Amino acid sequence: MDPFVTFCLRMGDNALILGQRTGEWCGHAPILEEDIAFANMGLDLIGQTQLWYGLACEAEGGARTPDDLAFLRGEREFLNTQLVEQPNTDFAHALMRQYIFDAWHLPMLDALTGSTHDGVRALAEKSVKEVRYHLERSRDLIVRLGDGSAESHARMQAALEALWPFTADLLETDAADAALRETGVLPDPAPVRAAFEAETAASLAAATLALPEARLTRRGGRQGIHSEHMGYVLAEMQSLPRAHPGAVW
Repeated sequence: MDPFVTFCLRMGDNALILGQRTGEWCGHAPILEEDIAFANMGLDLIGQTQLWYGLACEAEGGARTPDDLAFLRGEREFLNTQLVEQPNTDFAHALMRQYIFDAWHLPMLDALTGSTHDGVRALAEKSVKEVRYHLERSRDLIVRLGDGSAESHARMQAALEALWPFTADLLETDAADAALRETGVLPDPAPVRAAFEAETAASLAAATLALPEARLTRRGGRQGIHSEHMGYVLAEMQSLPRAHPGAVW
């Protein structure tokens, strides 16, 4: 696959699957304010998905549409990190998953505002404003809950230990990324990783949460290798367009 299309799918798939997971809280969050906040973040992510898929479709010459990419691909064709497909075990897991992703997503988009590709640069400049709020919110909540009651601290620590190994997928790079770095489409990954590590170290310390000792071993999503949870996400998300192909309303 063309490296640029691969990159756009990776970014768009991350946003789509996390947006789907985030949307599952609509009507189920512990308080109304969080119900609305999760729904709004999900809408931001789905909007970003549309833009990334639009760039991918344009690069392919219009053979597919963004809807095709979202609803007509199989599990192994999705290139999102395994982190974003992890289930909403409880509210702590949802918050921690969001925070870890936001801590990577913001510096990545910040770096992409310097991309040599006009479409990528414009997309990043628009999206970085939304994601800055996402990070501020998720950081605030993990600090408040991590440094809260014994119960909230224990739940946040358990969520961190379960999800931290998946950061390997976020930080990994490969030949497709290297090809785009040569032309300035993608940034040097070192500053992005450094910003992620600085953010998580400071915020997790403020939350009185201990970084797990487990190695960062959960990877493969960027190559289409997913956890057992991915199939269930797609089954729900794609059921209507697959049952009624070409339907409009």
